[in-house]
Amino acid sequence: MLYAGCKNFPLVMTLPTPKPEAEPAQFSRGTSLHRQLFLVLREEISRGLFGKTGALPKEEALGERFGVSRVTVRRALADLAAQGLVESRHGRGTFVRGDRVSVARPKPTLGLIDSLRQAASDTQVQVLLVEQSEPPADVTAMLQLAPGVRAVHALRLRSVGDTPVMLSDAWVPVPLGKKVTAAALRKQALYEILLAQGVKFGRVIQEITADISDPDRARLLHTEVGVPLLKVVRVIHDPEGHPVQYITVTMTPERSRILMDFAGDAVNTLSAGYFMHEIPVESR
Repeated sequence: MLYAGCKNFPLVMTLPTPKPEAEPAQFSRGTSLHRQLFLVLREEISRGLFGKTGALPKEEALGERFGVSRVTVRRALADLAAQGLVESRHGRGTFVRGDRVSVARPKPTLGLIDSLRQAASDTQVQVLLVEQSEPPADVTAMLQLAPGVRAVHALRLRSVGDTPVMLSDAWVPVPLGKKVTAAALRKQALYEILLAQGVKFGRVIQEITADISDPDRARLLHTEVGVPLLKVVRVIHDPEGHPVQYITVTMTPERSRILMDFAGDAVNTLSAGYFMHEIPVESR
């Protein structure tokens, strides 16, 4: 899925609530069942699907709906309670908390520079790596580098308080990245370092996909191995069309979502996003 100059829009699909007589849900392998149940229930809570009372179904009903044990249900409910989303009322059941904090939608539409500035100001950065090395083949191609040519590689973790929210993996051509150091990145965002050198941003190609957490990313993002992740890849060009930065941002959907905001007359253009499907030949 390629997105040019994307801004912000909630990528949330509304699905009907399963009926009681429906077949039990089928969870995927590789992620603990209680974590998957937690994610589903958290999404339903955020959408207000538990009515005015906020009462969740009984443990037995949840177990039947999702085809899991009551132990799994209890662990998922405990995780929801730990995040302040639900509370247990003795003898009555589990209820959505009325005082839970909701995340407000951004009001104005932000341009690329403003959105980068806001992301930098809203988070704290930990610089994990800065080095010159040969990029992977896909990065080399997108930066239009010759095979074997090195680039500046910067890996950073952004957090809100003690909670990691975003892992940024950036590559910059060496001529533009000479001032990109660990010390500089602790004081300034990467885009600020590039702008200070006279680099100007033009076209942005953005791809949004899902990924699976490996042990390293699971450790850094405080999540489990094998859980789904949001992955955003941006290739930023200068006004002449030369690539100046390739960056991959990885987030957990437990804490982050992607927003887009575009004019109605752009809804059928690449600026609003383009759905691409990769179907195996034997399945066509």
